[in-house]
Amino acid sequence: MESEVTRILALSQAREVAIEQPFYIPMTGPAARPRRSLKHDDTFVVLDSHGDIGASAGGPDGLFHADTRYLARLQLLFEDMQPLLLGSNLRDDNSSLTVDLTNPDIYRQGRLMLPKDVLHAVRSIFLWRGTAYQRIGLHNHGDRRASFEMTLLFDNDFADLFEVRGERRARRGVGSSKLLGPSDVLLEYLGLDGRSRHTALHFEPRPTRLSVGAAIWHFDLVPQRTMSLFVSVSCNKQAESRPAKFFPGLLAHRREMRRATAGVTCIETSNNIFNEVLCRSMADLNMLTTETPQGRYPYAGIPWYSTTFGRDGLITALQMLWIDPRVAQGVLMRLAHYQANAVDPLADAEPGKILHEMRGGEMAALREVPFAQYYGSVDATPLFVLLAGLYVERTGDVATLDKLWPAIEAALAWIDSYGDPDGDGFVEYRRATEKGLANQGWKDSHDAIFHADGRLAEGLIALAEVQGYVFAGKRLAARCAQRLGRREVAQQLEVDARLLAERFEQRFWCEDIGTYALALDGNKEPCRVRSSNAGHLLFSGMVREDRARRVAADLLRPPFFTGWGIRTVADGEARYNPMSYHNGSIWPHDNALIALGLARYGLKHAVERVFKGLFDAATYMDLRRLPELFCGFRRVRHRGPTLYPVACAPQAWASATPFTLLEAALGLEFDVERSEIRLRNPRLPTFLNEVILRGLQLGPSTVDIRVNRHGDDVSLEILGRRGKIQVSIVLAQ
Repeated sequence: MESEVTRILALSQAREVAIEQPFYIPMTGPAARPRRSLKHDDTFVVLDSHGDIGASAGGPDGLFHADTRYLARLQLLFEDMQPLLLGSNLRDDNSSLTVDLTNPDIYRQGRLMLPKDVLHAVRSIFLWRGTAYQRIGLHNHGDRRASFEMTLLFDNDFADLFEVRGERRARRGVGSSKLLGPSDVLLEYLGLDGRSRHTALHFEPRPTRLSVGAAIWHFDLVPQRTMSLFVSVSCNKQAESRPAKFFPGLLAHRREMRRATAGVTCIETSNNIFNEVLCRSMADLNMLTTETPQGRYPYAGIPWYSTTFGRDGLITALQMLWIDPRVAQGVLMRLAHYQANAVDPLADAEPGKILHEMRGGEMAALREVPFAQYYGSVDATPLFVLLAGLYVERTGDVATLDKLWPAIEAALAWIDSYGDPDGDGFVEYRRATEKGLANQGWKDSHDAIFHADGRLAEGLIALAEVQGYVFAGKRLAARCAQRLGRREVAQQLEVDARLLAERFEQRFWCEDIGTYALALDGNKEPCRVRSSNAGHLLFSGMVREDRARRVAADLLRPPFFTGWGIRTVADGEARYNPMSYHNGSIWPHDNALIALGLARYGLKHAVERVFKGLFDAATYMDLRRLPELFCGFRRVRHRGPTLYPVACAPQAWASATPFTLLEAALGLEFDVERSEIRLRNPRLPTFLNEVILRGLQLGPSTVDIRVNRHGDDVSLEILGRRGKIQVSIVLAQ
């Protein structure tokens, strides 16, 4: 009784938090089975370790397409009993999930009819072009005929993703289901938005019995024989169209995945575990990246953020720029296409503003949530300008710059007008309606921006790191303008950046805490809180070198650095909580940008500490996969890091983090005009004795290099060169 009361109270408290913080993701209990996820373009699936959907508590299970759940249950049973799990493995390239099962002891009328471990069932699952495919292979390892029933239970609710996250709706559309024949079932839903959504299930061979919720087969399997059962579940496919056969579809899917990574720089190191981390990261990024009409775009993460997010896409593309600049091109073209051109308060949209998030579900279409095309982020617009400049620096692609320039100009105009509503020279935010996000930087929890005494910041809020993004964006935009022959524009942008840096030092530096304020509130009062945001200022290059070194030293002290990474907020601050989402946890991408900043200011020993901490954390993670975030508890010997319960994994910018850390360690610089790649002050961490980069591209040329560590120094060897390209080491104080 006490546990039930406790559960009810916990649910009540979760609902209260959800009311206080819109779009809060509740965690009401542990997952009974580990979860696995697959994704292809706009479709993803979350299954448990048995390969089931909706058969165990605690997970956001389902087959999802365009922010709607198309299958809420798919459960395999032997004689109405759950099979026994032998093992579950995600293929290294994320193309498929394989689950090995066996039968439990099966009794009929009190007699043991089939002992356990006689039947071996292998479930092979993949996603391709809006369809989930599954093969169930059955092999009889016994010495006699096995007679048994196998059942697949299935159901759906066509829940909007925000309903799955916990949002309550007063009304829903109408669902129905029907048999289309002896092997086919159609589940349908007519939404309140007037759209019809349907799920088509096809079974092969024909089930012995089929209803709108269960497919049942009776098998008589002779000893040492194998047979296969195939299931396809299609989202919004035409009724007359049949999905591909399982094996041809799987081969085509894997060919597509290989083609998508052609041309990407290959990395091999002397550390096999780090190689596994890199391989998992690349596989996750390839899976998360989606073909869109404007180009390939890295969706933010599974399960909650499998869609176009502006900030996430921009930062992920920035992290991947050195190994695959095509990602940045796709991100920039897509975000330019969806750039706001009018004022819409519900969407927090203003002319020139860059998209925060877009959703294709029923609730977004009805504006029950504001995210159909939502612009409530203050940093996406300057990050867009920044990435455009970095992309041109990396590639020299003036043709793409010419296409993007109108969008860059519109973004710069937003920065100087709508982005600075009080005219104080800083970019600020305040949501236009109560339906929008209260905080609109990357730390967007309702309590993430606060004062030293714990008071929440109110009014127009100017975040520290956003000013850094504006500074870097304007300087890079000035170089873009020079390339296009717009000298006066370039000169003005340089002046604007310089004046911003001067204003920033005057208003944000807090000598009493030895770092920059987290933000200025609406009364221009600094939020005197030590936060990781200051590390992003080093990445931007805006701050004075003496102060940059003080910030860096602070970030590597125990209140921030746990041994696993740098916390978002220092221990000792009013709202510090190592189990919180943004107020003391460790975010890999946050650390990655800080590492780039440390490298910019020549602090390579600090880069090494951050790099090693996150690598060590990754060695403890499931699948060697860095999650969206993990808890900020101090590192203890012989124990791994503490996980955050609802962190997305995979998450794009977390997956890109190992590549960014390697970039920071090597000090990679690309000079297209001189056809030269430079390694500025390279320093490899102690767990890497050798790094080989193959197919490192600059313009039309590529090079293969080997970097070896000799204590604190490195040596460089050119292994191969195709075209005119130079590589050198630059040592500078």
